[in-house]
Amino acid sequence: MSTESTTAIGYPILKAKEVTKRYGGTQALKGVDFEVLEGRVVGLFGENGAGKSTLMKILSGIESPTTGRLELRGEPVEFANTVEARDKGISIIHQELSLCANLTVRDNIFMGREIVGKTGGVDYKAESKVVEQLMDRLQEKIDPDTLLADLRLGQQQIVEIARALSTEARILIMDEPTSALSAAEVDVLFKVIRDLTAHGVSIVYISHHLEEAMEICDHAVVLRDGEIVAQAETKDVSLDWIVGNMVGRNFDLGTPPAVEFGDVALEIDGAKVADPSNPERLSVKGVSIRVRTGEIVCIYGLMGAGRTEMLEAAAGRVPLAGGRIVVHDRDLAGMTIAQRIKWGLTLVPEDRQRDGLVQTMSVGRNLSLASIGTFVKGLFLSPSAEAKLVQKGIGDVRVKTAGPGAAIGSLSGGNQQKVVIGKMLATNPKVILLDEPSRGIDIGAKTEVFNLLSELAEQGLAVVYSTSEVNECFGVANRVIVMSKGRISAEFDAATTTKEQVMAASGESATASTMNGH
Repeated sequence: MSTESTTAIGYPILKAKEVTKRYGGTQALKGVDFEVLEGRVVGLFGENGAGKSTLMKILSGIESPTTGRLELRGEPVEFANTVEARDKGISIIHQELSLCANLTVRDNIFMGREIVGKTGGVDYKAESKVVEQLMDRLQEKIDPDTLLADLRLGQQQIVEIARALSTEARILIMDEPTSALSAAEVDVLFKVIRDLTAHGVSIVYISHHLEEAMEICDHAVVLRDGEIVAQAETKDVSLDWIVGNMVGRNFDLGTPPAVEFGDVALEIDGAKVADPSNPERLSVKGVSIRVRTGEIVCIYGLMGAGRTEMLEAAAGRVPLAGGRIVVHDRDLAGMTIAQRIKWGLTLVPEDRQRDGLVQTMSVGRNLSLASIGTFVKGLFLSPSAEAKLVQKGIGDVRVKTAGPGAAIGSLSGGNQQKVVIGKMLATNPKVILLDEPSRGIDIGAKTEVFNLLSELAEQGLAVVYSTSEVNECFGVANRVIVMSKGRISAEFDAATTTKEQVMAASGESATASTMNGH
């Protein structure tokens, strides 16, 4: 990375002027003026659907503005594609990973930019050396020849960041770069960001972890309904200022439902789960949990604590190495995922794009997919029965969509998450497991999702959700179970415990967690 800066620190290096963007009848951006400042971190805040990603796509060459213009270092500029933007020093880290699971880490990082050797072929040795340097910088021990599919989600996010760093960009756009990172990984990323800005690199930083973003950003810009409604130096504003301008209303994650708990609905008894990357090591080490009908249990822990592995083993996605899963006194040993769904146990996975949705299907088809057997008549599907189920699902989880036939990709992240939840609810579950249900969604959508969890408990479901954000332990949860290194380290009554107690039990310091929003 060059240490030279062509302009003064804080100078507007890239400008969007009166930019608008229309998609058919929808106006995503409405005359936006936005500046990227040399050597500074500009935080862009807003709810899902506010226009943040659209603006970033225009700045990085993915989209062109309907009207308006861009200026780079004071000169008008147009990008036909991301390659042209990259050649001008602009690179983007996407919220949804744009990586190839069947390629190695090295090949993902250099895809389309291969280092050519003297013989005209790809110089894999030179590429591997660069990858090793990048991983050292990010303090992540990942071999360049590792298949991406063999990495956990947080490590894949590190690879996405490494790819952007490898371009030596002068303007780096980070769209939710920490959504799958642990607190320690966030600390490393922040050190990298500070090093980049010290050498004149400009950062645009988008995150729904507001406390985390406030820590790293120099300047805050708030986008709402396609318009910039507020901006200020972050040192001069508070979290409440950002939230108030984002949503225009107060918010909270709700309160626990006022219901009496029933019988034990889910029992996880001595569960052991092998680490998929190292079968001789256990990710979950003899965990036991009991959840009753009408109860909401939050499982808190850092990345790598074993939360995801435990929930996936309960749902049948990965095998148990020991212990058992029981739903309403029925042992689920040997059952497939489909059989567990039939007996009332469902999972809303952490990665909705990869595991929760079929991107080529409509909103309606995604909603009905898990319960397709309920509207099969003989050898044929019943369109009327499917339509009835879909309309009920859209209404029950309050999906904001143009209709059942709309493309799933046309929805905001929060509404996509509600589709995944609605799909599982259509199977009439007794127990619903949710792995990081608020990952990558804004405050307003997060509030709607957690209110929905409260409603499900009132209807008699047993609800278990995992989170790496300590603030999400409070609100709708009745109990908080803390996991650390594959074991339960503590259990609390959510109504009487504190954030500091929960973080201490996870092995995370209160200071680091407050800074990182985890």
